[in-house]
Amino acid sequence: MYRLLCPDTTVNTLHEIDLNDLEKRGIRGIIFDLDNTIVPWNSLEMCPRITDWLNEVQAKGFKVAIVSNNWQKRVKEIAQRFNLPFVSRAYKPAKAGFRQALVVLGLQPDQVAVVGDQLFTDILGGNRLGLYTIWVKPLATKEFIGTKIQRQFEKLAVLLLRAKGLMK
Repeated sequence: MYRLLCPDTTVNTLHEIDLNDLEKRGIRGIIFDLDNTIVPWNSLEMCPRITDWLNEVQAKGFKVAIVSNNWQKRVKEIAQRFNLPFVSRAYKPAKAGFRQALVVLGLQPDQVAVVGDQLFTDILGGNRLGLYTIWVKPLATKEFIGTKIQRQFEKLAVLLLRAKGLMK
């Protein structure tokens, strides 16, 4: 059970993700969370550095999709900027949204990484399907109230995982 909350990799920023390492692992696709992963929560403004990095990811040949628990209108607006497929109202950590993304990407779970800022949605959901999971620090501290509450449980989970030697 605890292992389902353990990311395969932890990074401070998206730019720390080693794309060459992902290629060596056979990763051909990346599923990104939206809020506080590629854009600040409740914002449509994307940092130019992240925009450039996402373009680089696609230029390297990775297939990319967005899977978010947010509403379709908001997710679609960001996804269209990059001509990306997306799944909105995914109810992560449920498997259905991730499975939809896998179908659209035309890839198997062992060929896909998921990148997100939350253990209980992105990492848990990705691990449940056998995706390579990358936990990134949130872009901003401003968040939905439910996420703020969940962050407190996340801190406890990290302490427990570290105490069990399952996480650095």
